[in-house]
Amino acid sequence: MNLLLLFDEDFQPDGSARLTGRRAQHAREVLKAEPGESLRVGRLNGLTGTGEVLENTPGVLHLRVDLTEAPPPRAGVDLLLAIPRPKALKKVLPAVASLGVDRIVLVNAARVEKSYFDSKVLNEAFVRELLLQGLEQARDTRLPEVLIRERFRPFVEDELNTVFGPEPLRLLPHPPATHSLQARDIAHATRVVLAIGPDGGWVPFEAQLLETHAFQPFSLGPRILRVETAVPVLLGQVTLLKAPAPGPLPPARSPPRA
Repeated sequence: MNLLLLFDEDFQPDGSARLTGRRAQHAREVLKAEPGESLRVGRLNGLTGTGEVLENTPGVLHLRVDLTEAPPPRAGVDLLLAIPRPKALKKVLPAVASLGVDRIVLVNAARVEKSYFDSKVLNEAFVRELLLQGLEQARDTRLPEVLIRERFRPFVEDELNTVFGPEPLRLLPHPPATHSLQARDIAHATRVVLAIGPDGGWVPFEAQLLETHAFQPFSLGPRILRVETAVPVLLGQVTLLKAPAPGPLPPARSPPRA
């Protein structure tokens, strides 16, 4: 936990914050924070800063809070993600939160098992907890929005533009594609939507439907990756390609003469 997240209900009338539960236990047993020490804190969906420990007793952490810094910049990426195996989803959700994704639509697909929709991992409270873990890891405070849709075609045909808007560059990682990700004009895209299929990939009908809705297919190369590996790899590559090109390196300095 690299950041203690503070919720609105933690704040007291005097501006201090009182934490209980897992966060207070972590500060006491792992961080071993003593009164007078400062911890890295952030208000959910708000600023980050420091919290001076006023009290750290079993079950209660009392902080004097100073929030002055913005959280990390957003990645400018949204995900349309076929629901993966529950064990994989438990890894994916913290990862996408830590990488600055703004919106995740978990959607059904032909190769998604129907039983996945009955998993506790899709419970709203469970999803929120996994996302919070990702924010704590990355020292971020912006909670991604998560939507769950059980019907693929109606979502693509009726909701896609409403949820993501028509402006973002839409990308479809799909093994049969021949274009590389670098061939897509990502550098000039303000936002990107990635449509990532399940293990086994999108079936042809799904891929074709996405392509008719402006998703551009590309290949990650000859290796076939599991969803929990593909998601962070793709997010990392897209974020890197979206970033402005670095300026020229300064000229090398000659080593001093002996």
